[in-house]
Amino acid sequence: MNNYNLPDCQGGKIQKYTLLLLSLLFLLGSCAGPVAETTTALFDEGIYLIPYPQEVTLGGEDFMPGGELSVVLDRSATDADRFTATELAAQLNKQWGISVVITDSPSGQSIVLTHEGVSENVAGLPEKKAQQGYQLKVEADQLIIRAKGDAGLFYGTQTLLQIIKKGPKGLYVPGMEITDWPDIPERASHYDTKHHQDKRAYVESFIRDLARYKINMLVWEWEDKFEYPSHPEIGAPGAFTMEEMQEITRYAKKYHVQLVPLVQGLGHVSFILKWPQHSHLREVAASNWEFCPLKEGSYELLFDLWEDAIEATPGSEYIHIGSDETYELGVCEQCRIKSEEIGKSGLYHLFTGKAGKHLHEKGRKVMCWERPMGWTVGDSPAKGVEPFEKLVLTESYSYETPDFKYAREANAIGFELFSYDPNPGVVPLMVPYFFALREGGETRIGSLEKSYNLLTSSTKSGYFDGMINTSWDDAGLHNQMWMLSFINSVEWTWSGNNPSLEEFTDKFFLNYYGEQSGDMRELYLLMNKAGYYYFESFERMVWHSGDIGKTHLPDLPRGDNLEYDEYWNREYAARVDESHKQVKQMERAREIIRANQDAGVKHSYDLELFTTIANLVTHTSNTYLALSELERAIKQAHNQRFLSHQAAYEALEYAIGIIETNLSEREKVYEELVAVWEKTRLPKGFSTGDNQFFHRQDRARHFAFRRADMTYLIYDEELLGLEDYREKLLEYMEWYKTTYLL
Repeated sequence: MNNYNLPDCQGGKIQKYTLLLLSLLFLLGSCAGPVAETTTALFDEGIYLIPYPQEVTLGGEDFMPGGELSVVLDRSATDADRFTATELAAQLNKQWGISVVITDSPSGQSIVLTHEGVSENVAGLPEKKAQQGYQLKVEADQLIIRAKGDAGLFYGTQTLLQIIKKGPKGLYVPGMEITDWPDIPERASHYDTKHHQDKRAYVESFIRDLARYKINMLVWEWEDKFEYPSHPEIGAPGAFTMEEMQEITRYAKKYHVQLVPLVQGLGHVSFILKWPQHSHLREVAASNWEFCPLKEGSYELLFDLWEDAIEATPGSEYIHIGSDETYELGVCEQCRIKSEEIGKSGLYHLFTGKAGKHLHEKGRKVMCWERPMGWTVGDSPAKGVEPFEKLVLTESYSYETPDFKYAREANAIGFELFSYDPNPGVVPLMVPYFFALREGGETRIGSLEKSYNLLTSSTKSGYFDGMINTSWDDAGLHNQMWMLSFINSVEWTWSGNNPSLEEFTDKFFLNYYGEQSGDMRELYLLMNKAGYYYFESFERMVWHSGDIGKTHLPDLPRGDNLEYDEYWNREYAARVDESHKQVKQMERAREIIRANQDAGVKHSYDLELFTTIANLVTHTSNTYLALSELERAIKQAHNQRFLSHQAAYEALEYAIGIIETNLSEREKVYEELVAVWEKTRLPKGFSTGDNQFFHRQDRARHFAFRRADMTYLIYDEELLGLEDYREKLLEYMEWYKTTYLL
């Protein structure tokens, strides 16, 4: 993973020009329709198909399924074909109320699923693409889906489910012919659960959603969320067992999603090296971050874990060994000497070479976070060491040229390459889809446009065998916040030619949430803004940016004259102004959420999550506003000191009320958030009677791992010390009351 590109907004202040740009972005995002660009034929017909097909011709008679129809299979249909037909029947009934009979002979209105009669422009493609290609033809009395492979037949049905329309005369599929196949045969979503564990039911629903959009690989970075039989101490309480993971793998395969285990190798291994019995394998004794690549025990332990992972994912073609962010490579004395001889990159490839050869012998292709020709570029390139020629390279890189010089070179010498969807940045609560802020407050394009720019060009280049979209768990977002990112990536890697980014963005909301949804683009933009506001609040950014200043509490009153230093509202005036704006924006967010809940949109759980985010950000805003009001209450008490002791005391009582209201709101917002998030997750950092969660941080200091449980989201509010402030103020009030009012 690349270095994070996040803003360093000292004291929470954003420069004026940035605020103006964000306001402009907000206004643009609130527009009802796309800007003046050429739209596709399907979009013009009100068909919001994702991903867009390679070839489509509109025209001919519509297919009207009515209330009953038959799904017709070849007499030689495979188990996979029958599963596809069963899933299609279930979805037609669930979404549209259509009763379906699965048969091998047409009767009445029919959907025909067949491997016969596939045209050469699909069947003649390279095998991995041909197996996923399909043709869909609409006729008045039947709709035919032809495909060479089982995956292609499944993908044809997923297309069908997205193009059914409801008109004045009932359900219909507009007359059309589609010929379709993927430009990139392997389309991967990286699923990072290092800091949380989703429930099995959620994992399976997530797999179904990925398959619906023709994503066919799930690279699951599970860290300690798998119960490794060879070293059971590494698995966290509640970790998936071997049997459970095998079942999930087989479940995914039915939906043509390959589950690829990612078990970190060289770096990112605190989940392993935090354990005292493995600490002797560290590169740096004081750090649990990284294995020493020259210790034989490192390989013995990792081979055990990787072989467990292979057994847990039967039938998968790949394994990912991670091994990025190797900050400590070459630090121990033995490695330092070796790296002087062969370069740090050479030392890295000693490790990946030994690991890769072992795992290749076990029947797996080996992915790692390495860049095309990365071993020749950088401060310490490899000398006399060549990378294992069968590695699959999946890392991002910033040194590439417009004509893909390095990808072309790596491709020419035989490496399998995955394009890396650009890291969107690590921001809490929401992916920065529409804009990103960099250090100093500079506004940059959001992750949607970054992905579009890279993936459309890399897809068309012909050098890449796959694509991987990463969803780092560093900031602790709920996995649902990444769905737009996953689907955006597959749009450009299934076909690099259509549609425009603007059209995709508009159709995503109509496709994913349903045509009855409204203002979802505005809601996502509000969440984008809220994520940055939240991140810039209090000391949240210190884990990444270091010296960012500190948020203080208003001065406590002291002495018999109720003396205090009136500085808080002056010091934090800009933050108070921004907090007032956020309160209004989060109310607008809740208004959009309620309207879509009333409309009965699809994926309504997302709206529950957005509500918790809006409430959390509102609480953050209210905390700044409460501190502002708290200082004013103390000022009022001070002003009343020589007018009325009773009035002064009542002003202090009002101050206590401000604090208690804020603390009560924090508790309520947090409890409601946890309840919603834990509908799909196990309790974060929980322990069982016989297995205690072992929490140890590492040098990455991830935002989501500052605390073992969900309080990482309110940790900074807790660090303010309002509870202690309240007790000190109550002590002072008791003295004041005893001295002047009794």
